[in-house]
Amino acid sequence: MTRAKFSVARKKRKKKIMDQASGYRGLRSREFRRAKEQVIHSLRYSYIHRKQRKRDFRKLWIKRINNALTQYEISYSRFIHGLKMAEMDLNRKILSNMAIEDPTEFEKVVDRVKEVLAKN
Repeated sequence: MTRAKFSVARKKRKKKIMDQASGYRGLRSREFRRAKEQVIHSLRYSYIHRKQRKRDFRKLWIKRINNALTQYEISYSRFIHGLKMAEMDLNRKILSNMAIEDPTEFEKVVDRVKEVLAKN
């Protein structure tokens, strides 16, 4: 009789893949080879999209700030330049939330930026 080797490790490795593949459709959740392929692709997609999510949120914040700035008649690029000149360390996420949740404070920031831009 041949000697069984790696049985515990192999079963553990396969179980790990199959647990990750639970919820997939068709053979991708039932057959090990298909499940392994899909898990590899899924992990790659999740890695890529974690990076992409950061880009997407930055784009969203910029759009929100630009939209809020239209009523103050200042462009987004001039506003950001004015923030740097005024040495106000506010990031785009904070500015976006401020424009939505607290327009009066946002208006104060815009006024300060306009003052700084007018001086220079």
